[in-house]
Amino acid sequence: MPVKPDQLTHQLNRGLQRCYLIYGEETLIVEECADAVRGAARSGGCAEREIIEIGATGDWQQLLQSAGSMSLFADRKLIEIRLPSGKPGTEGSKAIQEYLSIDSEDVLLIIAGKIDKPSQRAKWFVRLDQEGVVVPVWPVGRRDLPGFLQQRLKAAGLTADREAVQLLADRVEGNLLAAVQEVDKLKLLADSERVTVETVLDSVLANARYNPFGLADAALSGDAGSALRTLRGLEAESTQPPVILWALARDISLLEQLSADCAAGTGLSRAMNNRGVWRNRMSLVQGAFNRQTPASIRRLQHLAFRTDSAIKGFEKGSPWDLLDQLVVLLALGPIHHLENRAG
Repeated sequence: MPVKPDQLTHQLNRGLQRCYLIYGEETLIVEECADAVRGAARSGGCAEREIIEIGATGDWQQLLQSAGSMSLFADRKLIEIRLPSGKPGTEGSKAIQEYLSIDSEDVLLIIAGKIDKPSQRAKWFVRLDQEGVVVPVWPVGRRDLPGFLQQRLKAAGLTADREAVQLLADRVEGNLLAAVQEVDKLKLLADSERVTVETVLDSVLANARYNPFGLADAALSGDAGSALRTLRGLEAESTQPPVILWALARDISLLEQLSADCAAGTGLSRAMNNRGVWRNRMSLVQGAFNRQTPASIRRLQHLAFRTDSAIKGFEKGSPWDLLDQLVVLLALGPIHHLENRAG
């Protein structure tokens, strides 16, 4: 029986099944689903838990031996198999099917990595699907992340404005563990059940005088001096260059998208709205856009790429020097930047 991760708790409340397969590459969600099964198994009388690691040299006979042995502490036990490869092989396929043929009160939990389409048609997979619960955990992509965060906030007893959710999604950049940690922080910081952009910013800015979001806004506003002072402050506070680059690169990417939209005939206001620009940032983005040209935006992207390469050690030079150039060009536009280069 296929069950989505967010449906698993409801399914477990309806009764414990004899076997569960949880698989996928989103480690956080896989582990949370496994914890839910473990909790249900304990409540169902499985006081003992046996773990079988199946690596490159895993012995599937452990599963059959475990099925044939009596528990010393309980009538039932949870047999947990960890299969990182997602491929049990011929021996594993036979062992799983043989185990499922045994009349046992034990509960089998298999935690696996990615399982490809051909393997999902294999006999062992089909048998588990028929006799128990299969929980596929799909990657949470960029489009899915706001929905994931909304669910997390709701589970924490919070509701959030759309802009607050998008800001939170931009901040964690696909890192689900960081997303869960941010939701936990918001639960502590929120004065009410409603999470706003201001609530998220308060969380981001906690214990820090300078922040990458303020740097990006200062550059977009055209205030190069303020932006450079903020950059120096971030450096003094030991903020890592990748975090700063991410905040700048996000807005550079937005300018590139708006440039393409306008070239295709879309008005700037409509383009900003379509791209999800927050209302309170529209004037900043419009001012920055008007100072740039398609060529200077390409220059910004090239500088961002060089900065990333320097951070990763692929290019010589200081990432901080390149961040200086990036901030000045973003703040003042191409004419000033070219004049500085000529001088």
